[in-house]
Amino acid sequence: MATAARPARPRDAADGRRIESLDFIRGIAVLGILAINVTGLWGPTLATFSPRIGPSDAAGTAWFAFAFVVFEGKMRALFTMLFGASLMLFAQSAERRGLPPDRLQARRLLWLAVAGYLHYLLFWWGDILFPYAVCGLGAMALRRLAPATLAALGLAVFLVSHGLASLGDLQGIAVEQRILAGHAAPGEVAEQAAVMQRIAESLASDLAILHAGFLAAIRLRLATAPFLPFDTLLVTVTETFPLMLVGMALQASGLFAGQWPPALLRRAGRIGIGLGGAMTLALLVWLWRHDFPPRAMFAALGSLSALPHLLMALGYAALLVRCWPQIRHSRLARQVRAAGRCAFTNYIGTTVLMSALFAGWGLNLAPMVPRGALPGFVVLGWAAMLAWPGWWLARFAQGPLEALWRRLTRLGLAAASPPVDRRERDAG
Repeated sequence: MATAARPARPRDAADGRRIESLDFIRGIAVLGILAINVTGLWGPTLATFSPRIGPSDAAGTAWFAFAFVVFEGKMRALFTMLFGASLMLFAQSAERRGLPPDRLQARRLLWLAVAGYLHYLLFWWGDILFPYAVCGLGAMALRRLAPATLAALGLAVFLVSHGLASLGDLQGIAVEQRILAGHAAPGEVAEQAAVMQRIAESLASDLAILHAGFLAAIRLRLATAPFLPFDTLLVTVTETFPLMLVGMALQASGLFAGQWPPALLRRAGRIGIGLGGAMTLALLVWLWRHDFPPRAMFAALGSLSALPHLLMALGYAALLVRCWPQIRHSRLARQVRAAGRCAFTNYIGTTVLMSALFAGWGLNLAPMVPRGALPGFVVLGWAAMLAWPGWWLARFAQGPLEALWRRLTRLGLAAASPPVDRRERDAG
């Protein structure tokens, strides 16, 4: 028995290092995601797309611009790639323990889909767990492809789909600019009027839900948009699915284990953040000069910024991996890593916290809080996400929702399964 266990130890240690760095980067990503989500938890859905939709103020515009450059889309892309990497780690861990990886992963993702729908129904329209679960099933079907094939396929789907979408978006922006300049055709004016009408209807519907009581808000979601998570899936699949494949390829290449040469990590970080940041800044300058026109904003947060988002997310990942060995023993780095280990609980928990502050069933602060004050709530959320995981993980192997997720996934299999080393906990 002792000799049989020895060969697994080096692999376990390597997995521990991978998970350690993954947890840290995931912690950064889940902190950054709150910086974007806070606007959607404070105001109507479309307020996240423009500082001119919903209540507007100068400080709020400045905050929107900062978050647009630093966080918007980049943290979501980073989180999605990490999810793809964790899919690979989960399957490898299950195989080593003699468990059926595909069956177990399918159960795990189906439970995540249930959690995502409940997250939407009970609290918030902006759930990402449901699309992650469905896209994860597709990504896992391709996990045995070579890393280069995974990367090529993921990048091809991502770039082609967003490239084609950008052609239509650019046409819409041109129409909007002709209308604003006063020389549009009558049909274009009617088209723009229909867009603005849909925006007005969306604002009214969202505000009714935001200011309703808890049960009333659930009834409104069921009455007005019971299939919104499925709609979100259709809108985001061309981002979520290919970025999971890219994350799987990066995990297989050894990026998250720090196996890339330091010079390559530095170069990737500088190029990704530098080039992606320059493209994002150029787009922001144009939008600000034109006072954030609505159709342009929808495109700017979608197809037009897809490549900058990806470049900056890759740059962030490379630099964080490069920095991790030097900072891993600092108190803040340990707190961020613990927040990443509890990312599922933190993600849901910050929705509950911010909803309790802003929603009608809670303190209903949204009408009293200007957009420019939202950074203060982001800092509050960050403090909450960093405060509790270290204490909790000193006593338990996983965050509370992570542990529940794992128990549901392994329901009926526990008796046949060997004990789980903490270094092989479900990364996800």
